[in-house]
Amino acid sequence: MSAVCALKTRRFLRQVLPGAMHRLYSLDVSAPLLRTQGYVDGRWVSAASVFPVLDPATGTEIARVSDCGPAEAKRAVDAAHRAFHSWKQRSAKERSVLLRRWFDLLTLHQDDLAKLVTFECGKPMRESLGRSHRKILLLKQPVGVASIITPWNFPSAMITRKVGAALAAGCTVVVKPAEDTPLSALALAELAEQAGIPAGVFNVVPCSREKAPSVGEVLCTDPLVAKISFTGSTATGKVLLKLAAGTVKKASMELGGHAPFIVFDSADVDKAVAGAMASKFRNSGQTCVCSNRFLVQTGIHDLFVEKVGRAMDAELRLGHGSEPDTTQGPLINTRAAEKVVNQISDAVSQGAKLLRGGKRLDGSFMEPTLLADVTTDMLCTQEETFGPLLPVIRFNTEEEALAIANSSNVGLAGYCYSQDVSQIWRVAEALEVGMVGVNEALLSSAEGAFGGVKQSGLGREGSKYGIEEYLEVKYMCFGGLKP
Repeated sequence: MSAVCALKTRRFLRQVLPGAMHRLYSLDVSAPLLRTQGYVDGRWVSAASVFPVLDPATGTEIARVSDCGPAEAKRAVDAAHRAFHSWKQRSAKERSVLLRRWFDLLTLHQDDLAKLVTFECGKPMRESLGRSHRKILLLKQPVGVASIITPWNFPSAMITRKVGAALAAGCTVVVKPAEDTPLSALALAELAEQAGIPAGVFNVVPCSREKAPSVGEVLCTDPLVAKISFTGSTATGKVLLKLAAGTVKKASMELGGHAPFIVFDSADVDKAVAGAMASKFRNSGQTCVCSNRFLVQTGIHDLFVEKVGRAMDAELRLGHGSEPDTTQGPLINTRAAEKVVNQISDAVSQGAKLLRGGKRLDGSFMEPTLLADVTTDMLCTQEETFGPLLPVIRFNTEEEALAIANSSNVGLAGYCYSQDVSQIWRVAEALEVGMVGVNEALLSSAEGAFGGVKQSGLGREGSKYGIEEYLEVKYMCFGGLKP
């Protein structure tokens, strides 16, 4: 409270409560509960300065508290991060015992806690104690208009997965398809009309690359839009989130990935090779859950690399997607091909061995490429490829593999191949990703909760959790009803 506010408070009290200025009010709580230092990493810490805490009713100072700064805030963040790794390993029972003990202590000291609330924020004691007896009800209602912004690599599936949940929840939608693939979205609109979906419920706004920023701005800032669902790059997702922040819209983001594919010595090598082929070369490597870093344990490394090379020779065929024997089409544009070429050149220049492919062909066609002796210093292990490049990193221990896998700032999908059940559980829980394929390379399904952690996004698609993204929870409190 400023000096001006304190003076106004005193004037008010003199006018309305003449006796209040002459009566002494003291904060009488047990000594252990009246703390004035910060609490960081289990210790009470002082700061370089203090700030006053005033009684709003009288303007008098009731305490001086440590004025923590950025340094203390950073130490607190670091402490919470360290504690998280052990706290999350405790069982739900252990955490519940501690929370119950905390609750019991809060109840035991509720009068002192109520006094603290009254003296520092001015509430009457009866409110500070906060006792009530009522009935509550929770309603789920559609959020309203949802902007659906989708990528080019799954031009139908991305729309139906998002729009299906939105319409089921009772929302209406505006779809902006990728400029490369508007025809699929428009075909879906035709079928929606044939199905009898009412006018205005499902809308499609195709636009060129040049108009995409201005159209996206409308879809993210218009006050009539309540929700944004976006699939695409992390960089674009951050831009859209900033736009949406102005009107505090609900947002779900499925952003970039950098999936690790870990093969342990105990793995069935043939199944791991089949999984690698499916995960890496689906859609020519252009999916957000494609494996990007192949970590293979020393004991089976050479055999795995040899078998992957043979499988690439036997199974992969470049060509137009309409040809029946084609397995690898072009990349979406020449920029995508140039990115893959750049990653290959960088890796080879740092000592990686080029075992298959490596060449850019006509247009945006790219040879499926296999690299061995890859290290974490190479560009292909530091950024998402989105192309048919399979880089293999040799590792020795489980701890080493997890350290490499979790070193990325994104975490969409991860894969591990092992026949050791204990190891499977350890690795699946330790991987910092939203989805884990265990001896399985194809994750997507309507029943699964699809989404990532870290900078791979917010929220989930698919399953019952996908519909929750398009619902608001309304709390109804019932009191005073006669039986």
